[in-house]
Amino acid sequence: MKNSVPPSDGFPKYIINGGRALFGETEIMSAKNSILPLIACSAMIDGEVYLSRCERTSDSENMLNIMRSLGGRCRFADGGIYIDCRGLSRCRLGAELTGRLRSSVFILGPLLARTGRAEICYPGGCDIGPRPIDLHIYGLRMLGAEITESDDSVTCRGNLRGARIELPLPSVGATENIIMAAARAEGRTVLCGAAAEPEITDLQNFINACGGRVHGAGTRRIEIEGVRRLHGTSFTPSGDRIAAGTFMTACAICGGEVTVTGVNPAHLASVTDALRRAGAEVEERTGGATVRAVGRPRAPGRIETKPYPGFPTDLQSPFTALAACAKGTSYIIENLFENRFRHIPQLIKMGADITVCGRAATVRGKKLHGAETEAEDLRGGAALVLAALGAEGSSAVSGLRHIDRGYYDFCGRLSALGADIRRISQ
Repeated sequence: MKNSVPPSDGFPKYIINGGRALFGETEIMSAKNSILPLIACSAMIDGEVYLSRCERTSDSENMLNIMRSLGGRCRFADGGIYIDCRGLSRCRLGAELTGRLRSSVFILGPLLARTGRAEICYPGGCDIGPRPIDLHIYGLRMLGAEITESDDSVTCRGNLRGARIELPLPSVGATENIIMAAARAEGRTVLCGAAAEPEITDLQNFINACGGRVHGAGTRRIEIEGVRRLHGTSFTPSGDRIAAGTFMTACAICGGEVTVTGVNPAHLASVTDALRRAGAEVEERTGGATVRAVGRPRAPGRIETKPYPGFPTDLQSPFTALAACAKGTSYIIENLFENRFRHIPQLIKMGADITVCGRAATVRGKKLHGAETEAEDLRGGAALVLAALGAEGSSAVSGLRHIDRGYYDFCGRLSALGADIRRISQ
């Protein structure tokens, strides 16, 4: 696996000629949504950490820059990431770092657990709607942190101790921050109402590999027994189920036969079900899945985003693209983020027939045509690429800085499957 950053070539865009079926196999690397909290968690590890099978997305690089700014040593090598925070000496993050990355909030728990103090400016990331950090703050307060909020930053102080914490909704980020903080707190923490995503299980297994005591990940109740010290380890996160689902959806749109490897098919159950409703054949196998599709997809019907194991919000945008070019009418309901429909005006430029009412979209499928479009967020950008692959004629997709956040060499991977796509500088 190459470890070079996608080119920073001014204002790049993809040129895509649609209508080509996809064939081949693509290997899925470690999940971005696992890697980012694991990097943050390394701030409280007394030893070197190695995370294997990691791609150099801009999000992972930004998180490593955060660790470096705190005094950690980090590098990409040997197909993964090395992190050593034994020399960590600072506990404040400014807006120039946190503004680039929503996941910068993950540093609060580990930094507080290690140093007794953490101060960060409010995080940035994709503009997909309000994603308040109030549940993160609530959880840390329950663990004994004294927290001061200003207009642009949050400061946490104090020695942490175990507590019983009830989350009113299963926030993935808050669950992860609480687990990390509690892992080195004094005593036992019981977290109820926790998120159950596979990335939570990755975090549990990583902390336990470092000598921690976390149990129950994958359920709504997680128990954490705090320990004084966590040692270094080598760890392989689970495969990126969102990247896998993106390539599987691309095949359903374009036709052909695509195999994804390096991912647990059980993590894709809701996606697999929706693809089958859209007329694709999906064969699950150990460590992956194969998708076969012929002709235009059928409308998948009702797609409603929910916490895991429900349909993932991160794949709602690609599935809206599938519904836009399918035969029939679909209904897309976005329950988690109110601005997840920002890609729809761009799909309409390609001829899509979509009506939005609040958090619901009615998608009347039709053949799409090429157009000039611009990505405004990560997953919406992927959706525009997939729509262009299935459209008639030539399309251009700009705003690639968003896509680069979560898909390493997206262009190269699709091209290897037979897509007519190239990246150019404007």
